[in-house]
Amino acid sequence: MHDRGHLLTEQRHPSSAGLDTLPLADAFDLMNREDASIAAAVAAAKPSILAAIELVSDALARDGRLIYVGAGTSGRLGVLDAAECPPTFLIPPDRVLGIIAGGREALWAAQEGAEDDADAGRRAVDEHRIGTGDVVFGIATGGTTPFVHAALDRSRERGAATVFLACVPRDEAADRADVSIRVLTGPEVLTGSTRLKAGLATKMVLNTVSTLAMVRLGKVYENLMVDVAARACDKLRDRAVRTLMAAAGLPRDAAQRLLDQADWHVKTAIVMHRLGIAAPEAQRRLALCAGSVRRAIRAG
Repeated sequence: MHDRGHLLTEQRHPSSAGLDTLPLADAFDLMNREDASIAAAVAAAKPSILAAIELVSDALARDGRLIYVGAGTSGRLGVLDAAECPPTFLIPPDRVLGIIAGGREALWAAQEGAEDDADAGRRAVDEHRIGTGDVVFGIATGGTTPFVHAALDRSRERGAATVFLACVPRDEAADRADVSIRVLTGPEVLTGSTRLKAGLATKMVLNTVSTLAMVRLGKVYENLMVDVAARACDKLRDRAVRTLMAAAGLPRDAAQRLLDQADWHVKTAIVMHRLGIAAPEAQRRLALCAGSVRRAIRAG
């Protein structure tokens, strides 16, 4: 057993020492104030987050993969972000993955001992055939999780690029990743419960990395989700119609008719409308422009 008491995320917060005696409204205000500080902590890590976005977008542009690796809350947040990418950006589900210590069962029930299994971290990398062209994004808010460090080390041995996210300084928990993101969220209101501020910071960083990587890949036009999985459900069909209405300035019925002609591919429909061409030609031009609506329109 290692003493982790020196870690920033394990320190006691002086303002919450009387948490169990506070009136409910005061306890709420305390947690809310602490949560409000997280955006600034994420902003302070901007250079390393930008470096991670460049790594990820370059890998995905070359048919590589983004693989999140974590344990507990960190692992669940990685799996969550990975699961949201296919419906939001129409990227194949095998291109953005989440690996959690303890496997699928750990998504629903805590598997606390799994994070200490370094051999399992290495095996997971081998089982997913991680290698050159991939980016492995390790998440360990306290910075010490053996499963995550072992997975990163093995990924590097196999030629993958690596990113590490922690909420403690490097001098408290070192790493050997290509990009090291340190978001210093400070002590938790509930001592050591990193599902709180550290979890919030993790969600913010992963949202930023995956979203801006997809923007760089041309999966966004203006601020619209133009690569949405429009046929997946009624909500996304409606969103596709409204997206086309906004991008093309069409009334709802005309947007829906155009989407029918474009096989419900929003990008194709936008290019069809803007350039006055049929669906096959719009698809060809998008392919020539790496899927970028803006570039296809400009080229036309």
